[in-house]
Amino acid sequence: MLNRRSLLALGLGGFALAHRPMSALAQMSQSTAYRFTFDGLERPPIKLADYAGKPILVVNTASFCGFVNQMDGLQALYAELAPRGLVVIGVPSGDFGGQEAANPADIAAVAVQHGVTFPMAAKSKVTGNDAHPFFKWAAMQRPRDLPRWNFYKFLVGSDGNLVDVWSPMTSPDSKDLRRAIEKELTAKS
Repeated sequence: MLNRRSLLALGLGGFALAHRPMSALAQMSQSTAYRFTFDGLERPPIKLADYAGKPILVVNTASFCGFVNQMDGLQALYAELAPRGLVVIGVPSGDFGGQEAANPADIAAVAVQHGVTFPMAAKSKVTGNDAHPFFKWAAMQRPRDLPRWNFYKFLVGSDGNLVDVWSPMTSPDSKDLRRAIEKELTAKS
């Protein structure tokens, strides 16, 4: 139950927030993906800020998933478009059916089998309270587009904001995905 003092504090808190300069309010609501870092899989941490100004495709992967062959398509996309600025980051996760290896060396071996040269993060949670902060941020941006399985694709625009999300039913060579990436590559030029 709220007493007078609590009500007054709530009222003044709202007053203080309402009277902050607009730039401070804008900064509070304008967080971008650039503030996130993933631990690397057998490599240094992957700081999204290092890719500022480039489109970033973050994909939650799983070595033993039926969609694992999408790794080949992601690699082809990366090989073709990385020279123009596209970054692809694989984020292994066992959240769905435990379909990711526990050992980082085993995860890396599957990536090598698929010819992956794009950065791979360490195994992370992508759902729930323990989700990696990037996925919590993405869930706040697009609450209806939470990952429900492996190989969800999150496109971060060249401005660091979330552009779109695709389910695993969208392959890496999809015209829709490709069109969105091309738009971001053009925007960064």
